[in-house]
Amino acid sequence: MTSLQLSAKDEMVEKFLDAAARGDLSQVSILLSHVPSLINQTGYSGWTALMLAARNGHHHVVEALLAYGCDKFSVNSSSQTAYDIAKFWGHRHISNLLNRTDDGCQRVLPGSDIRQQENYFSREMLDRLSAKRTDKVWMEAKQIDSGSVYLLFSKLCPMVNSSQDNDDAGGETKLCRFRYEAVKDLVQKPATVLIFLGVEKRKKSCSSKTEEEAWEPPAWFAINTDEDAAELLKRCRENNCFFPKIPNRDLLKLNEEEAGVVAQARSVLAWHSRYSFCPTCGSSTKLEEGGYKRSCLNSDCRSLQGVHNTCYPRVDPVVIMLVIHPDGNQCLLGRKKMFPGGMFSCLAGFIEPGETIEDAVRREVEEESGVKVGPVQYISCQPWPMPSNLMIGCLAVAISTDIRVDENEIEEARWFPRQQVIDSLFRGIHAALTVPPRQTIAHQLIRHWVGMNSNL
Repeated sequence: MTSLQLSAKDEMVEKFLDAAARGDLSQVSILLSHVPSLINQTGYSGWTALMLAARNGHHHVVEALLAYGCDKFSVNSSSQTAYDIAKFWGHRHISNLLNRTDDGCQRVLPGSDIRQQENYFSREMLDRLSAKRTDKVWMEAKQIDSGSVYLLFSKLCPMVNSSQDNDDAGGETKLCRFRYEAVKDLVQKPATVLIFLGVEKRKKSCSSKTEEEAWEPPAWFAINTDEDAAELLKRCRENNCFFPKIPNRDLLKLNEEEAGVVAQARSVLAWHSRYSFCPTCGSSTKLEEGGYKRSCLNSDCRSLQGVHNTCYPRVDPVVIMLVIHPDGNQCLLGRKKMFPGGMFSCLAGFIEPGETIEDAVRREVEEESGVKVGPVQYISCQPWPMPSNLMIGCLAVAISTDIRVDENEIEEARWFPRQQVIDSLFRGIHAALTVPPRQTIAHQLIRHWVGMNSNL
């Protein structure tokens, strides 16, 4: 074979791979009809036409190449199949196509599952024992039990103590825990809101099996009161006790387990603070079921007939999403005026009635930034007790890139290159970009993205 023939063959392969990468189905079909052996030819780093089409989201080309009989299990120099590439870039419709067996069924591939992420405010150290909430005898016995734990809240913030100065970001913050005798007078006041949180999951170490069987885990309660905060602080024997003034900042200093307790307690207490009157008829309401229900005192109110969401603590679902550029190497972050200088975060917004998670992601991104979104993938969620949200974290792939900011929502939005995000996240060397703290799901979504296979 002459060098001229070799050059012509290389040129044909290059033309074929370029057509696949551009999504030119007509050119791909013409070349394959003349030279069928092109189907599994490789270019730079072992990339095939199928891999290039999958990388750039050309579903119609991928479908045609599969019909021509290309090898979808071949790997490039980084040991990645076309499926791996499509999945990484968020082209779910293509990865689903490549993941099918010959009989049309979905194949479960190694590594295809998303690792379960535990976010701040998500850990539960208490067993909620929801079945016990209607057991008045058991509940009253637990309230006066000497081993029960009480948390004191003032204006929806728990009393805490810090090992360092309160304003020191590095200070270790812990919940102040009280026994019944110390808060007995508050519990007995009609205006006090008392909720049952659950019992401790972990058992104490017992010296004998008999002691272990006889031991019952302590019950936890939360109290929210309108009593003067300064007077409440006098009840605590520990030093440096205070009520956090900026919950969005100060509550992020708790350890993971106590943060989970606060997420539960603060969300329920916030609901009580907004629903002291019946939303249906305006009458007064009373607490029931350990603080997890409010019943209208008007016997004629229709809320007493059937099940109504006004009677139980509400949770407001919010989508929060990291939008990935079509090139896969940039992400979209925005900033609000209230953010510290240089801080950018993921876009977010409330899910509307009758709306899916995916549609909410697409709507919110377009409303806030003007960017249109295609594939959406759920990653993890986070309770956010300010006052009672469930943050539903997603990755979303953009299908447009022009930014038009809605200044009523955010003041600025930008595409940030992966390397700049990495430098800010792990090295703190980019003054132009500060990411949210690690306790936020926005931070975890960004970490998830930069941790994805960088070989692509």
